[in-house]
Amino acid sequence: MNRAIVAGALMSACAGAAHAQSSENDAGLYLGLGFGAYNVQLDDIDETDDAIERIDDDDNAWKVFAGWRFNPYFALELNYVDFGDPDDRLEASGSSGDYRLELSGVQPAILGTFPLGPVELFAKLGYYFYDIDLSIDLDDITEDVFTSDTSEEAWSYGGGVGMTFFERLHARLEYERIDTDVIDDLDSIWLSAAWRF
Repeated sequence: MNRAIVAGALMSACAGAAHAQSSENDAGLYLGLGFGAYNVQLDDIDETDDAIERIDDDDNAWKVFAGWRFNPYFALELNYVDFGDPDDRLEASGSSGDYRLELSGVQPAILGTFPLGPVELFAKLGYYFYDIDLSIDLDDITEDVFTSDTSEEAWSYGGGVGMTFFERLHARLEYERIDTDVIDDLDSIWLSAAWRF
Protein backbone atom coordinates (compact mmCIF):
# COMPACT_ATOMS: atom_id res chain seq x y z
CA MET A 1 0.00 0.00 0.00
CA ASN A 2 3.06 2.29 0.13
CA ARG A 3 2.78 2.64 -3.65
CA ALA A 4 -0.69 4.10 -3.21
CA ILE A 5 0.60 6.73 -0.76
CA VAL A 6 3.41 7.74 -3.14
CA ALA A 7 1.03 7.91 -6.09
CA GLY A 8 -1.43 10.04 -4.12
CA ALA A 9 1.33 12.42 -3.07
CA LEU A 10 2.48 12.78 -6.69
CA MET A 11 -1.03 13.58 -7.86
CA SER A 12 -1.43 16.17 -5.13
CA ALA A 13 1.89 17.75 -5.99
CA CYS A 14 0.82 18.08 -9.62
CA ALA A 15 -2.51 19.67 -8.79
CA GLY A 16 -1.22 23.16 -9.50
CA ALA A 17 -0.24 22.13 -13.00
CA ALA A 18 -3.62 20.66 -13.87
CA HIS A 19 -5.86 22.56 -16.23
CA ALA A 20 -9.62 22.78 -15.75
CA GLN A 21 -11.59 20.45 -17.98
CA SER A 22 -13.23 22.21 -20.90
CA SER A 23 -16.98 22.09 -21.42
CA GLU A 24 -16.33 20.55 -24.86
CA ASN A 25 -14.85 17.47 -23.16
CA ASP A 26 -17.72 16.55 -20.85
CA ALA A 27 -18.74 13.47 -22.86
CA GLY A 28 -17.31 10.99 -25.32
CA LEU A 29 -14.82 8.17 -25.79
CA TYR A 30 -11.74 7.56 -23.66
CA LEU A 31 -9.00 4.92 -23.82
CA GLY A 32 -6.62 4.08 -21.01
CA LEU A 33 -3.93 1.92 -19.47
CA GLY A 34 -3.39 1.12 -15.80
CA PHE A 35 -0.79 -0.49 -13.58
CA GLY A 36 -1.44 -1.78 -10.11
CA ALA A 37 -0.56 -3.97 -7.17
CA TYR A 38 -2.83 -6.56 -5.65
CA ASN A 39 -3.07 -9.12 -2.88
CA VAL A 40 -4.74 -12.49 -3.38
CA GLN A 41 -5.62 -15.10 -0.76
CA LEU A 42 -6.82 -18.65 -1.43
CA ASP A 43 -7.99 -20.91 1.40
CA ASP A 44 -8.89 -24.61 1.52
CA ILE A 45 -7.47 -25.70 -1.83
CA ASP A 46 -9.53 -28.80 -2.70
CA GLU A 47 -7.06 -30.44 -5.09
CA THR A 48 -4.45 -30.84 -2.35
CA ASP A 49 -6.71 -32.19 0.41
CA ASP A 50 -5.12 -31.05 3.69
CA ALA A 51 -1.59 -30.61 2.32
CA ILE A 52 -2.06 -26.90 1.55
CA GLU A 53 -4.55 -24.83 3.48
CA ARG A 54 -3.70 -21.32 2.32
CA ILE A 55 -1.91 -19.29 -0.37
CA ASP A 56 -1.44 -15.59 0.33
CA ASP A 57 0.56 -13.62 -2.23
CA ASP A 58 0.78 -10.32 -4.07
CA ASP A 59 1.99 -9.23 -7.48
CA ASN A 60 1.84 -6.44 -10.03
CA ALA A 61 -1.06 -6.16 -12.45
CA TRP A 62 -2.00 -4.24 -15.59
CA LYS A 63 -5.17 -3.39 -17.45
CA VAL A 64 -6.37 -1.69 -20.62
CA PHE A 65 -9.78 -0.09 -20.82
CA ALA A 66 -12.18 1.82 -23.02
CA GLY A 67 -15.08 3.88 -21.85
CA TRP A 68 -17.82 6.28 -22.87
CA ARG A 69 -18.74 9.31 -20.77
CA PHE A 70 -22.37 10.25 -21.26
CA ASN A 71 -21.87 13.42 -19.20
CA PRO A 72 -19.50 14.56 -16.41
CA TYR A 73 -21.31 12.32 -13.89
CA PHE A 74 -21.86 8.95 -15.58
CA ALA A 75 -19.77 6.58 -17.72
CA LEU A 76 -19.67 2.98 -18.91
CA GLU A 77 -16.32 1.21 -19.10
CA LEU A 78 -14.91 -2.11 -20.35
CA ASN A 79 -11.64 -3.38 -18.82
CA TYR A 80 -9.31 -6.24 -19.65
CA VAL A 81 -7.36 -7.03 -16.47
CA ASP A 82 -4.28 -9.24 -16.11
CA PHE A 83 -3.28 -9.91 -12.51
CA GLY A 84 0.03 -11.44 -13.53
CA ASP A 85 1.23 -14.86 -12.42
CA PRO A 86 2.55 -14.88 -8.88
CA ASP A 87 4.66 -17.93 -8.15
CA ASP A 88 6.58 -18.85 -5.06
CA ARG A 89 7.80 -21.57 -2.78
CA LEU A 90 5.27 -22.56 -0.16
CA GLU A 91 6.02 -24.08 3.18
CA ALA A 92 2.85 -25.85 4.32
CA SER A 93 2.02 -27.96 7.35
CA GLY A 94 1.30 -31.02 5.22
CA SER A 95 3.85 -30.65 2.46
CA SER A 96 6.10 -28.06 0.81
CA GLY A 97 6.35 -27.25 -2.86
CA ASP A 98 6.02 -24.64 -5.58
CA TYR A 99 2.94 -22.97 -7.00
CA ARG A 100 1.94 -20.65 -9.82
CA LEU A 101 -1.32 -18.70 -10.01
CA GLU A 102 -2.62 -16.96 -13.15
CA LEU A 103 -5.66 -14.70 -13.02
CA SER A 104 -7.12 -12.54 -15.80
CA GLY A 105 -10.49 -11.44 -17.06
CA VAL A 106 -12.88 -8.91 -18.57
CA GLN A 107 -14.88 -6.40 -16.56
CA PRO A 108 -17.75 -4.19 -17.72
CA ALA A 109 -18.35 -1.42 -15.19
CA ILE A 110 -20.44 1.64 -14.36
CA LEU A 111 -18.74 4.78 -13.03
CA GLY A 112 -20.39 7.58 -11.10
CA THR A 113 -18.32 10.75 -10.90
CA PHE A 114 -18.45 13.92 -8.83
CA PRO A 115 -16.34 16.58 -10.60
CA LEU A 116 -14.56 19.31 -8.60
CA GLY A 117 -12.86 21.28 -11.35
CA PRO A 118 -9.82 19.35 -12.57
CA VAL A 119 -10.24 16.85 -9.70
CA GLU A 120 -12.92 14.14 -9.73
CA LEU A 121 -14.12 11.72 -7.08
CA PHE A 122 -15.60 8.52 -8.47
CA ALA A 123 -17.22 5.24 -7.48
CA LYS A 124 -17.16 2.13 -9.64
CA LEU A 125 -19.36 -0.98 -9.79
CA GLY A 126 -18.35 -3.79 -12.12
CA TYR A 127 -18.79 -7.44 -12.91
CA TYR A 128 -15.74 -9.62 -13.59
CA PHE A 129 -15.63 -12.61 -15.94
CA TYR A 130 -12.26 -14.18 -15.15
CA ASP A 131 -10.14 -17.31 -15.44
CA ILE A 132 -8.08 -18.79 -12.59
CA ASP A 133 -5.25 -21.20 -13.41
CA LEU A 134 -3.50 -22.73 -10.40
CA SER A 135 -0.70 -25.29 -10.52
CA ILE A 136 0.96 -26.78 -7.44
CA ASP A 137 3.98 -29.08 -7.38
CA LEU A 138 4.35 -30.73 -3.96
CA ASP A 139 7.68 -32.24 -2.94
CA ASP A 140 6.26 -35.21 -1.04
CA ILE A 141 3.66 -36.29 -3.57
CA THR A 142 4.55 -38.72 -6.33
CA GLU A 143 2.21 -37.15 -8.88
CA ASP A 144 3.72 -34.36 -10.92
CA VAL A 145 1.49 -31.31 -10.51
CA PHE A 146 -1.97 -30.48 -9.17
CA THR A 147 -3.75 -28.20 -11.62
CA SER A 148 -6.99 -26.26 -11.44
CA ASP A 149 -8.44 -24.26 -14.34
CA THR A 150 -11.79 -22.58 -13.74
CA SER A 151 -13.83 -19.72 -15.16
CA GLU A 152 -15.74 -17.61 -12.68
CA GLU A 153 -17.67 -14.36 -12.42
CA ALA A 154 -18.12 -11.95 -9.54
CA TRP A 155 -19.12 -8.42 -8.60
CA SER A 156 -16.44 -5.81 -8.02
CA TYR A 157 -16.56 -2.39 -6.45
CA GLY A 158 -14.22 0.46 -5.70
CA GLY A 159 -13.55 4.14 -5.99
CA GLY A 160 -10.90 6.79 -6.03
CA VAL A 161 -9.80 10.18 -7.22
CA GLY A 162 -8.87 11.44 -10.67
CA MET A 163 -7.34 14.56 -12.11
CA THR A 164 -7.38 16.01 -15.62
CA PHE A 165 -4.26 17.55 -17.16
CA PHE A 166 -4.15 19.61 -20.35
CA GLU A 167 -7.93 19.16 -20.76
CA ARG A 168 -7.65 15.58 -22.12
CA LEU A 169 -5.18 13.47 -20.12
CA HIS A 170 -6.95 12.01 -17.11
CA ALA A 171 -4.99 10.25 -14.33
CA ARG A 172 -6.66 8.38 -11.51
CA LEU A 173 -5.81 6.52 -8.33
CA GLU A 174 -8.24 3.71 -7.56
CA TYR A 175 -8.95 1.03 -4.96
CA GLU A 176 -10.88 -2.03 -6.10
CA ARG A 177 -12.14 -5.25 -4.51
CA ILE A 178 -13.52 -8.37 -6.21
CA ASP A 179 -16.25 -9.99 -4.13
CA THR A 180 -15.91 -13.69 -4.95
CA ASP A 181 -16.40 -16.97 -3.10
CA VAL A 182 -13.62 -18.69 -5.06
CA ILE A 183 -10.91 -16.26 -3.93
CA ASP A 184 -11.13 -15.31 -0.28
CA ASP A 185 -9.52 -11.89 -0.71
CA LEU A 186 -8.65 -9.98 -3.88
CA ASP A 187 -7.86 -6.30 -3.35
CA SER A 188 -5.98 -4.04 -5.74
CA ILE A 189 -4.66 -0.50 -6.01
CA TRP A 190 -4.46 1.05 -9.49
CA LEU A 191 -2.72 4.05 -11.00
CA SER A 192 -4.03 4.63 -14.53
CA ALA A 193 -4.14 7.22 -17.26
CA ALA A 194 -6.73 7.75 -20.00
CA TRP A 195 -6.95 10.02 -23.02
CA ARG A 196 -10.34 11.68 -23.42
CA PHE A 197 -11.17 12.29 -27.06
